[in-house]
Amino acid sequence: MALKHVGRVAANQRKVVVAYRVVPGDPDSCLVIQTENLSADEHDALIKAVESAAGQEAYEFGEAMARNTLPDGRNMLAGFHTTGKIRKMPTKEIEMLPNRSSSINLALLNEEIAKQKGVTVNDLAITDSKGKTKPLIQPVEDSVDPVATYTETTLQAPTDGVISDEELAAQYRSQADALFKEAKALREQAEELVPTKRKSTKKTTETA
Repeated sequence: MALKHVGRVAANQRKVVVAYRVVPGDPDSCLVIQTENLSADEHDALIKAVESAAGQEAYEFGEAMARNTLPDGRNMLAGFHTTGKIRKMPTKEIEMLPNRSSSINLALLNEEIAKQKGVTVNDLAITDSKGKTKPLIQPVEDSVDPVATYTETTLQAPTDGVISDEELAAQYRSQADALFKEAKALREQAEELVPTKRKSTKKTTETA
């Protein structure tokens, strides 16, 4: 079974899930999660997200992570980032594993995809509707204390690491609004595919 977003570190064969194959402005780097650094429940939640239809359809798995939660209720993308579990690594050091019997170097894969599209590797980074590079979470280096900066779909953390109840409430409301809009859009799509069947009530008349 072919599975996207799954790979390993070439040097030590440690399994990773690739959140972003290309970092905007740094096409030779990617963002990965080393699965062995996760707790059992986090690992299971991550793999479930990878194997889901939404995970496999996502251009970059980070998009799917932003729409999933961890067992404790945290946003998956935000939660992994703030705990330093998303790491920036050179693409040449990562091997993608589309199935159990084959592997391909991520740097070569990105080059091949870019060649097929007729663009540069840097152009493979996620862009918004206006064609501008879409902001991702801040790449985390081993020597850097992870401080989160997110897109509009995820929670934002202040640079001083302290957040007030008012700010937290505002972020929760913002995330709830985004989820509500997404749920509404999905429901409309479902109705277009298979309209909801309305139950009809039959009136009974009594005869004397």
